[in-house]
Amino acid sequence: MKKDQGSIFTIPAGCSFLDSLASNMVDETNGDFSSLSEFVVLLPTRRACRALRDSFLRILEGAPTVLPTMQPIGDSEETALVSDTADGFAIADLPPAMPDTFRILALAKRIQSHKPRVPEGSTHVSQPDQALLLARELAGFLDLVQTERLDFASLSALVPDDLAMHWQETLGFLCDFTENWPLDVKRFGFLEPAERRNKILNARVQHWKRNPPSGCILAAGSTGSIPATSDLLATVASMPRGRVILPGLDLKSDEENWAAISKDSTHPQFGMARLLDRLKVKRKNVAVWGSLGECETRSRLILEAMRPATMTVAWQNLRKAKPLSTDGINLIECSNEAEEAGIVALLLRKQIEVEGKTAALVTSDRRLARRVAMALKRWNIDIDDSAGMPLAETFPAIFMRLIAEMIAEKFSPVSFLALGKHPLSAAGFNLGTFLSGIRKMDKLLLRGPKPSPGIAGIRDLLSTNDIKNQSSDIKDFLLNVIDEIGSRCQEMTSLDGVTVPLDKLVNSHIKVAESLAQTEAQTGAERLWAGVNGEALAKFFSELRTFAGIFSEVSLHNYPAVLNILMRRSTVRPRYGMHPRLNVWGPLEARLQTADCVVLAGLNEGNWPLEVGPDPWFSRPMRRSFGLPPAEQRIGLSAHDFSQLLAAPEVFLTRSRKVDGTPTVPTRWLSRIKAVLRASGQVPGLEVPDDWACWQVLLDRPDSFSPIEPPAPRPPVSVRPKKLSVTQIETLMRDPYGIYARHIIGLKKLEPLEADPGASQNGIIVHAVLDRYISHCANNKPTDELATLIRIGKEVFDQNTLRPSVKAFWWPRFCRIAEWFVEFERKRRSKVSQSLTERCGSIRLQTKYGSFELTARVDRIDQLVDGKLEIIDYKTGGIPSRGQVEIGLAPQLPLEAVITNQGGFEGLDGVRAPRVSALSHWKLTGGDPAGIVQTFETNVEMLAEEALAGVQALVEKFNDPSTPYSAIPVENRKPRHNDYAHLERILEWSSNYKK
Repeated sequence: MKKDQGSIFTIPAGCSFLDSLASNMVDETNGDFSSLSEFVVLLPTRRACRALRDSFLRILEGAPTVLPTMQPIGDSEETALVSDTADGFAIADLPPAMPDTFRILALAKRIQSHKPRVPEGSTHVSQPDQALLLARELAGFLDLVQTERLDFASLSALVPDDLAMHWQETLGFLCDFTENWPLDVKRFGFLEPAERRNKILNARVQHWKRNPPSGCILAAGSTGSIPATSDLLATVASMPRGRVILPGLDLKSDEENWAAISKDSTHPQFGMARLLDRLKVKRKNVAVWGSLGECETRSRLILEAMRPATMTVAWQNLRKAKPLSTDGINLIECSNEAEEAGIVALLLRKQIEVEGKTAALVTSDRRLARRVAMALKRWNIDIDDSAGMPLAETFPAIFMRLIAEMIAEKFSPVSFLALGKHPLSAAGFNLGTFLSGIRKMDKLLLRGPKPSPGIAGIRDLLSTNDIKNQSSDIKDFLLNVIDEIGSRCQEMTSLDGVTVPLDKLVNSHIKVAESLAQTEAQTGAERLWAGVNGEALAKFFSELRTFAGIFSEVSLHNYPAVLNILMRRSTVRPRYGMHPRLNVWGPLEARLQTADCVVLAGLNEGNWPLEVGPDPWFSRPMRRSFGLPPAEQRIGLSAHDFSQLLAAPEVFLTRSRKVDGTPTVPTRWLSRIKAVLRASGQVPGLEVPDDWACWQVLLDRPDSFSPIEPPAPRPPVSVRPKKLSVTQIETLMRDPYGIYARHIIGLKKLEPLEADPGASQNGIIVHAVLDRYISHCANNKPTDELATLIRIGKEVFDQNTLRPSVKAFWWPRFCRIAEWFVEFERKRRSKVSQSLTERCGSIRLQTKYGSFELTARVDRIDQLVDGKLEIIDYKTGGIPSRGQVEIGLAPQLPLEAVITNQGGFEGLDGVRAPRVSALSHWKLTGGDPAGIVQTFETNVEMLAEEALAGVQALVEKFNDPSTPYSAIPVENRKPRHNDYAHLERILEWSSNYKK
């Protein structure tokens, strides 16, 4: 096909593409702006069409005029490219494009219906959420194949024997799928989106070939990466008044470099090199659009940085050439994402200080974009993010997800409170009243291990200790709230345990959501579907309810994951209220657009370019054999976006050295730029303005501050405790403020939600079991000791726990403890004459501030056959080390020995002159081993005496009104005399180490 030499143009990367396009079109009118109506401009996207309209308004300074016809060619749903009838082709005859939700559900259903070959004896179950994730990838695979206009019949040409077994299974599915799926699509009455787009573009090509338009046709900004679009560009170029304007074509590379570019799919110019070959146009015949002249000052830098790997030898000659221009390029490397987001926000904020100046953040990192948007709210700036927000993360959609999760998790405390504290939750109550009830449940009811499943499990908690002391009004109110939530969720909870059609589950979900969102004054529908986000959510559920029948049945357990996957395919964009001169663009949205200042952020590998993940449907050899383009071709498109943006008048390049604490690798293009500048002798190369990091830090730094002294409470002696247990004495030694918080101001630490079955609760139960067992053995020698202990354990466990997770976790451990305990008792039985368990005792210490009572509850006191006593402490958790006991850090057993020696424990009346000769910790964890014994048999009297002296001094300090709780010194614990030298060596070593 003979080409018109003047039909292919380019706009250099350094020029604003759309402004340059509009400016030259205006110049061609010779002042008759009404003749713009004769132009038809084809652009890649609808966003580009809107941006070109704004360019005309700027150039014409808002003067009213007729604008050209602007049509997008990159959106598959667009039909404006074809008239109602074109050469027998009628738009009305085309089936509509298959809606995305319907398509994903239908593909997932097809995946679930496939019966793969599995090894004998195993089963294959495809979960709905897994099928949906695979359907998402399968939809992308179909789009790619149809975009490239490949024939699925070629699948049979792939040799299964050359593939691994799982790829053979995948290929078998694809062969069956591609044979039947087109029939399904036809039966549904739809067309695949890519197929429909191809038909529309092909119809336009055929129509224009037969009936070329009389006006001027401009195809601008496309690189022809889609074959059907490439055909359209070729047709436009062949027209008498048709012109193709390419974005940023490299006109400066020598032929050798250009030949290498044509073979490198990751190069930014690869797509346009392939398009020129398709158009049969030589690069030298491509002209610069209009009278732009040389507007790219960084063309050499970009050319050198983007050279194909085989041509980088040319960097050796850079020192001999003119310096590469880096004016206007600023590199800022940040320590982490938070700092990067703050600096980017500050950069954007600075730009709007200049009247009329525009700025844009371009990044593929959606999390970074959200951070920047939140940082800008410091200055009450709402920034327009072209990517919008996933529907699943909007306010009402989160409410819908929380409902599904709560019911799927059978009203677990975390899911119950998450829903209850959402502002849309009311369950028919006044909002304040309802939230008050949820907060009371959080504090009084739902802490600790998981209750029994369902709303009944939460109701059962109303008989627990924390709620028993509350008034009947509070109990009745909480019961009313619980029952109201349960009754309003009945529509969905009745479906538990079975699989139901997805549309039935969706309808039930909507009814439950509207019921839970209802308040005294408003219906749930009024609150749930209000606003932009509510309208988007209503549209989503309307489509889902319409198309859900195509999908398989779903259980309540799988429903939250299914809902989340489908919701994340929808996006919500704000309609108004965004800043007019600031934008956030993804690399795709940034194509053809420009701003006075461009911030390229998140310049790390994995973001720029986006990481090419594994394809679950085609391996790389399969892609190559089938004729699909390599996955790396996307890297070339990203490289073109980067090089276009790098040519903006003012560019800031930012990256984080660490993301989530993990070191990052800068994007390959940034590394190439640095390498080129080093090769040319331009070191450091890019300007690194340190001021921005300093300014970002100063934003949150106060002008001045006065250090606040740590709390030093000095309550009067009259309110200080006059009685502490031996375990609380240990707390007083280690954390005096803990005693103040607990006993003076009445603070109590809340247990975590859904806590692991607590060792403390298990400890109480084990102590009770062993107490009952020892008492039983004293009065009645059992024939089968282990069976007796297990029987007693079962009784106590059943009596002491309302939460099944406690017994499920600890009962197997207790059984192992029981075996160890019985065996150990047999070995020491001959040494023990009697055992006393769970005895309370106390002694009084006289201080200058009055009497102080030291109390204890000893687990067990054994009287040995020689008349002496052994104190035993059961521990179901950790035990203190021998050194901690000896130097007084763990004084419990020595203090219990003091009380015993002074006859302070009940039941010691028959023991003459009781003297403790041994102290033992029995560690009962049920692990491996199930029990460990640590015994102190020497220096027991000295340990007791030193513990008593230490407590006496500590209590004196404790009751001194001039001493704050925070200053009760740990040094009152006097170590044993022979430990001083050892402690001094430790202190000397630690001080030298710190130096």
